[in-house]
Amino acid sequence: MIRKLSLAALLFSPVLASAATQLPTAPYLPLELATRAADAALKACAAQGHNVSVAIVARDGGTKALLKADNAGPHTASSAQGKAFTSAAMGRDTAGLADFIASKPANDGLRDMDARMVIQAGGLPVKFGKALVAGIGVGGAPSGDIDAGCAAAGLKAIGAE
Repeated sequence: MIRKLSLAALLFSPVLASAATQLPTAPYLPLELATRAADAALKACAAQGHNVSVAIVARDGGTKALLKADNAGPHTASSAQGKAFTSAAMGRDTAGLADFIASKPANDGLRDMDARMVIQAGGLPVKFGKALVAGIGVGGAPSGDIDAGCAAAGLKAIGAE
């Protein structure tokens, strides 16, 4: 009898161990939504007569989408990617981050945390509820406020906050 119980315990222990182990799951921004948001932001700026670039950067820092309007300046793509990266990494809008840094000199080190960061208006976090899934960045309009407005149109197009 003891031999049968020992054999049963050996057979079922891997099942019990694997049932107890749960891999974490994390929300992410699917490519379809990333491209839809980028396209909406690009069109919002184009409607105002601005040739910009729009980037969507995933929470892990990888670029999911990058659209560059015809005749957009050569600097706009890296600007958009930097703003999107910054928003995805920091979970906040880049204009607010710039104000935060300017308000307290001790925060100036944030500018040097990562060479990919661009701390100028035009980057917004992409959130669904409380889940931060990406950042969107727009570069190339005459002001960061216009860039941010176009980025907000991208968020609205996919129902993100």
